Amino acid sequence: MLPKGLLISAPASGTGKTTLMLGLCRALTQAGVTVQPFKSGPDYIDPGFHSAAAGRVSVNLDSWAMPRGLLADLVQAADGADLVLAEGSMGLFDGVASPGETGTGASADMAALMGWPVVLVIDVSGQAQSAAAVAAGFAAMRPDVQLAGVVLNRVASPRHEALVRVGMNQVGIPVLGALPRMKEIEMPERHLGLVQAEEHSELTRILDAAATFVAEHVDLNALRAAAAQTTPPAIDPNPCPPPGQRIALARDAAFSFVYPHQLTAWRKAGAEILPFSPLNDEAPDASADVAWLPGGYPELHAGKIAAATTFRNGLKSFAETRPVHGECGGYMAMGTALIDKAGERHEMAGLLGLVTSYEKRKMHLGYRLADLTAPMPGYSAAARLRGHEFHYSTILDQPDAPLARVTDANGADVPETGSVRGNATGTFFHLISEAT
Repeated sequence: MLPKGLLISAPASGTGKTTLMLGLCRALTQAGVTVQPFKSGPDYIDPGFHSAAAGRVSVNLDSWAMPRGLLADLVQAADGADLVLAEGSMGLFDGVASPGETGTGASADMAALMGWPVVLVIDVSGQAQSAAAVAAGFAAMRPDVQLAGVVLNRVASPRHEALVRVGMNQVGIPVLGALPRMKEIEMPERHLGLVQAEEHSELTRILDAAATFVAEHVDLNALRAAAAQTTPPAIDPNPCPPPGQRIALARDAAFSFVYPHQLTAWRKAGAEILPFSPLNDEAPDASADVAWLPGGYPELHAGKIAAATTFRNGLKSFAETRPVHGECGGYMAMGTALIDKAGERHEMAGLLGLVTSYEKRKMHLGYRLADLTAPMPGYSAAARLRGHEFHYSTILDQPDAPLARVTDANGADVPETGSVRGNATGTFFHLISEAT
C-alpha cells in the first residue's frame, strides 16, 4: 500500500507553491518523515529542487502525455515513503483544451486520479475576506477534487491574517498556515531562468531557510492529517523502449534534461547507459550502438562546445555507422551552427543542417504530438509520440527532411518538425511517451 499524499497547488503561477513545496519537503525530512516528491506536468527544473529538499528522486506525472497505466507505475516510486507531496504546475485547473492520454495536463487531473487532497496556496496580498471566495470557487469546481485547506501567502500583518481567516471560516475552509512576506527565501528563477538545482551555490542555505520558515508558519501536523491514501489505477505500463542496447548518453551542465522514467524504462529493458560529457570534450563510447543527446542549455556553452573537437569529431565518426538522436538542446548541438545571445555564431557538430539562434529570445512552449515520417532510435516510422517543447531559441535554417508531422495539443501544425539526415535524427520536442 502506498502512503498518503497531498497535492500542492495554487490558483495561478507565481503564488509561492514551490517555496511551500520545498519548505515542506525539507522540514518534514528533517523531522524524520520520509517524503516522496512528484511534479505534475512536464518540467525538468523543479524536480531537481524537490530531490535536493527531500533526498528522494522526484518523478514527473503528466495526464496529457502519459496513459493511466504508466502513471500508476511511476507513482510506485512512493513505495516505502511516509508521505507523498506532489507539486502542481500553473493553476490547479489549468490544462489544454483537448484531453490527451489521461486528461488535459491539469494538476487537478492528478489529484483526482491519485486521490490526493489539494493544499491551495493563495497569494492574499491586496485582499482579505475576498480570498475566501477564491478558495470556495476552487473547492466547488470539480466534485472529484477535494480541497484539504489553504496556506495563505504574502500575509502583510497579523491583522491582515485575521481578516483572511474570518472569510475562510465563513466558507468552512481550513487554514493550514499563513506565510508572511520574506524575500530571502524566494526561489531563484528556474524555468529557463537557467538555474538548475545542482548549479545553485546557495541551495542548501535556501532550502534550510525555507524549512525553518514553513515550519514556523504552517501547522505541519494538521497538514499531514489532511493527507489521503494514494489510490492509483491498475499498473499497465507503456514503457519507453530503449533506443539501443548500449546507449552513449550526453550528460553534463549543457545536456541534462532526461526524465527519470525514461532512464528507468531503458534500464528495465536491459539497456546499458554510458554517460559522456561534451563539455569535457568527450566523444561517445565507441562500444555503444546509439548516441543520445538530451536537452539542456547548449546556448550557454556554445563556445565550449564549438571548441570541443574530440566531441564533435567523435560524434561525426559515430554517426557514420550508428544512429545519433538529439532532443532540443541536443538537436541544436547536432546542427551546423548555434548563434548565442550576443549574436556570435558557433560551429556545432554538423550532423544536420540546422541553424538556431538564441540572440532574440522567443518562447516556444507546449505539448507536442508527433507522427514520425521516418524512424528514430527506439521507434519505427509512423509511430505516434507525445512530448513537450520549451525553449527560447529560434530556427534560422532547417534544410533536412522532416522527422515528423508535429502538432500542438489543439491539432495545429508546429513548424519545428525535427530533422533526419542519414543516421542523425533530432527534435525540438522532449519525448515523454508513445501515444496509445
